[in-house]
Amino acid sequence: MFELVMRAPAATVEPLSDLLMEDLDALSVSVEDADADTDAEQALFGEPGMPAPAPGWERSTLRALFDNEAAAEQAATLALAQFGAAGTHVQALHTVAEQDWVRLTQSQFAPVEITPEFWVVPSWHEAPAEARQVIRLDPGLAFGTGTHPTTHMCLRWLARCQSGPANADLTRVLDYGCGSGILAIGAALVGAAHIDAVDIDPAAVQSTRDNAAHNGIAADRLVTGLPDRAHGVYTVVLANILATPLKLLAPLLAGHVAPGGWLVMAGILERQADEVTAAYAPWLDVRVADREDGWVLMCAHRAAATTTA
Repeated sequence: MFELVMRAPAATVEPLSDLLMEDLDALSVSVEDADADTDAEQALFGEPGMPAPAPGWERSTLRALFDNEAAAEQAATLALAQFGAAGTHVQALHTVAEQDWVRLTQSQFAPVEITPEFWVVPSWHEAPAEARQVIRLDPGLAFGTGTHPTTHMCLRWLARCQSGPANADLTRVLDYGCGSGILAIGAALVGAAHIDAVDIDPAAVQSTRDNAAHNGIAADRLVTGLPDRAHGVYTVVLANILATPLKLLAPLLAGHVAPGGWLVMAGILERQADEVTAAYAPWLDVRVADREDGWVLMCAHRAAATTTA
């Protein structure tokens, strides 16, 4: 197997990807931010009522896999002929060693401890003896396997939400941007009575539905759908997305938090905490509740409704 690595400007990412996949028989094409892990890194996202996200970054790296060297070389030649003048160039063309990709992938995903009694366990692993609550989840198309600090912190909050200072009511939970459904499933395992899990990506909605079924959670208890499925107020609102969309969604997410309810947000870097707090200030007092590897978990509690005689 051979990998062709190309650098391309945003305007050519989509047509170049189409050329590689549809006309040049690439086995796969992936697109990455060429400026990832630098100050120029950009987040791409889409939300209801906003324009669709761009198909690539201002400087994108495309990686295309081919069966053989001749096919990879031909693809490089034709891609440069068609898009070279627009700023596309070849970075590398090299052999990819044959491997048992299934076994390699499985070896990268071990059971994840959330608390000593709460674990996320892939289907090919036995659950640890001390595990009392287990989410069975394999890596897939949607975000959320429990290994990322943002997911880990959200699950840790859920695992402790009824025994710690939060003392959260789990009568009605919203997982906004559900991805794989891991947070919705976690909420069900710790006792949530009803969960709405929504995402802008239909593939994520299906992934959540499938993963919930694999964990034995009834479809009428964990209901999936697109964002318009979310309605009314919830005793807990979970949103593990990114700081920028979380700021844009402030009125919507805050509006879904019931009196006495909690808003729990992740996908926020430590340096972004103040701006998220400011975005929610008209509605809720959002504060950092947890930290891990440069990421923060931010929570807000809405005061319970008061009654008058």
